[in-house]
Amino acid sequence: MVRGKRWAPGWWWSATTGRHVVHGSAAMRSQLMLLDRDPDVVGLAGRPLRVVWRDGQGRVRSWVPQIFARYTDGTALLADCPSVSGGGGERARLAAQYLGGACAEVGWFYWRLEPIDAVLAANVRWLAGYRHPRNAGGPGRMAAVLEAFRDPRPLIEGVRAVGDPMAVWPAVFHALWSGRLSVPLSRPLHERVIARPGTPAGVAGGEAR
Repeated sequence: MVRGKRWAPGWWWSATTGRHVVHGSAAMRSQLMLLDRDPDVVGLAGRPLRVVWRDGQGRVRSWVPQIFARYTDGTALLADCPSVSGGGGERARLAAQYLGGACAEVGWFYWRLEPIDAVLAANVRWLAGYRHPRNAGGPGRMAAVLEAFRDPRPLIEGVRAVGDPMAVWPAVFHALWSGRLSVPLSRPLHERVIARPGTPAGVAGGEAR
């Protein structure tokens, strides 16, 4: 723990890989949450490698990106997760310039993932609590949930149409996490929000898509 710093080291259980991914900050954990929802992501790792290069004066430089993500098309992402917009300082800026160019040469991407909106983060964090497949409740339960929301309706109405809310809510939240149901995640999540059929997908522009 560093006084005055917002460190939150720990492990994120990834629904994508079925394994844990190390994280070192709350900002990094939030970005892992979003990537874990993205259906195009097939692999995730925390602080996967150290990149070493020489600058224009011949000095050895190095940087450890915070996140690695592999996509279905074979491309990959290296990313850093500043806790505040534009954070990281001069060293981070120079590293971003080098890593952007190096990744482009091999068909990868390098991004500095800016902090996400607080409402979006809170909503996805809640749904992440139901990301494990056990919350789907079996094929029959999930089929009933999807049928209940075949036409858009408030969450609570669909839940009650399926059965006992205590048993049905976990499956509904799992469907929202996986994208099989869709709600606007840029607004507070509550029982009267309108849910509609979705497709397995992540978060784009603050909305479930």
